[in-house]
Amino acid sequence: MKLRLHFVVDPMGWLCISIVFGIWLYNSFFIPKLVLLPHYNEGHIPWAIVVCYYIASALCIAALFRASTADPGRLPVDPHIPHSEREQWELCNKCNLMRPKRSHHCSRCGHCVRRMDHHCPWINNCVGEDNHWLFLQLCFYAQVLSLFTLVLDFCQYYYFQPLTGLDQEKFTTRHELALLRLSALMGVVMLGGMTSLFYTQMTGILSDTTTIEKMAHFSNGLYGSKKSWQWALAEVCGTRWKLLWFLPLRSRQSLQASHHFRTPV
Repeated sequence: MKLRLHFVVDPMGWLCISIVFGIWLYNSFFIPKLVLLPHYNEGHIPWAIVVCYYIASALCIAALFRASTADPGRLPVDPHIPHSEREQWELCNKCNLMRPKRSHHCSRCGHCVRRMDHHCPWINNCVGEDNHWLFLQLCFYAQVLSLFTLVLDFCQYYYFQPLTGLDQEKFTTRHELALLRLSALMGVVMLGGMTSLFYTQMTGILSDTTTIEKMAHFSNGLYGSKKSWQWALAEVCGTRWKLLWFLPLRSRQSLQASHHFRTPV
C-alpha cells in the first residue's frame, strides 16, 4: 500500500486543524482518565466499552490525518489526455491548464482539483475525487466519538456507581465537574456540526452533485443515468467491498461503471 502525503501551506488552515486535533486530544485523554478507566478498574463497566472507545478514537484521528494529508486529486501541469476523452476536458481560465469537466480551481491551494467538492479549512485541504471518501469517514467517526463521549458524560452522573478509590488531591478529581462539562459542550457542538455536514455530504454523493455545483445551482442530470446508492458510494470510496468503506488506512482505486450497481431507468 502506497500512501502519498499532501500538505497545504496555509496558517489559517493550520489553526483550524489544530483546534480539531485539540478537541480530539482532550476527549481521548480526559474521558478515559475520568470515566472509563476508573470505572473499569472497579468493575463497573466491561472491558469491551473501553476497547470500543479507543477504537473509535483511533479511527477518528486516522481519518483526520488521512483526509488532511491525502492528495485530493490535484491535476498535473502537463496531463496526458486520451484522444477519445478530449471532449471531456476544458481549459481553466485561472491557471491556463487543461482539466476534466467538473474539476475546479481552488484559490486557497492555487491549483485545479478533479471533481472538487469544496475546500475545508478544518482539515486544511481540498475535498476532491481522491480524498472525498476520507472526509466522509472523518464526519462519520467524529459523530460516533462525540456521541460516545456524551453518553459517557451522562452516565458518569446518572447511571454509574460512585467511585471509591479516588484521590481527592488530584487535579482531575477536584475539577471533575468542569472538565466533564467542557467535554459535554464540545461533544454537543461536534455532534451537531458533523451530523449536519455528514447529511449534506451524503445527499450530494447520492445525487452525484458536489457542493460547488449545488452553490452554482447546477444539475448533474447531464452526466449519466441515475445511480444506486451502492454504486454512488462505491465510486466515492474506490471499492465495492462495503467493509473497506470504513477503513481509512488504505489506498483508493478508480472504479468503472458496472450494471450490478445501477438502478434501472
